[in-house]
Amino acid sequence: MVHIVGHRGGRNLWPENSLTGFRELAKMPVDGVEFDVHLTGDGELVVIHDPTLDRTTDRTGPVAALKAGEHRQVRLKGSDDQPIPLLEEVLDIFVPTAMELHVELKADHNGTPYPGLEARVAEMLEAKGLSGRAIMTSFHAEVLAAIRHEAPHMRTLSSFDAKSAERMGGVKAGLETMLALSDVIAIEKSVLGPHWSEISAMIPKERLGVWVPNEEQDLSYWLGMPIRQLTTDRPDRAVSLRGA
Repeated sequence: MVHIVGHRGGRNLWPENSLTGFRELAKMPVDGVEFDVHLTGDGELVVIHDPTLDRTTDRTGPVAALKAGEHRQVRLKGSDDQPIPLLEEVLDIFVPTAMELHVELKADHNGTPYPGLEARVAEMLEAKGLSGRAIMTSFHAEVLAAIRHEAPHMRTLSSFDAKSAERMGGVKAGLETMLALSDVIAIEKSVLGPHWSEISAMIPKERLGVWVPNEEQDLSYWLGMPIRQLTTDRPDRAVSLRGA
């Protein structure tokens, strides 16, 4: 059975990476949740996708520039006056569940990985008793290598898309690099589809995932493919189709 993972907490159903979204997703019969972590200049671990506040909040500027506690004054667009969540707040929602946690480690507004983020996130997952059902994820080989060094007990996932292939010398070369650093490789559907034969010959189905199909036709197709997981903005549709 293909695992269903709610992308950014189910971003097409609720404000992305919001506490409301995470709480609602936790009630659904899905297998996992995906969300993103940045590190502020004052050392707080905040859950937000972009390296800047501009797209998803009522503020502008780099996430890394937030001062201690300032995330509480920032409001998520489309929410009922909710602030940016802390990683600890998000983890607390999923402690009582059996869901798998896909925790993506992001880079700052200059594209630079945050120093020490790997160890900080692994430490918090361990403290919450979640390391056994968490997967730390990244688009960057150097971040995945740092996770393997700092937290060798943690599973890792490589996110891979067309930009990854371009940056790493092609689909085959990039995936060969990531395979050595990742327990799972999740590939954007526009890359996985056209390269299915090549990729499925390289990556065992229990290590292969797709993102981010959202429409019923796409979801039905990928739910029927020999893959480990499907990450979607519409977990409700995926659950309904899998049940059917």
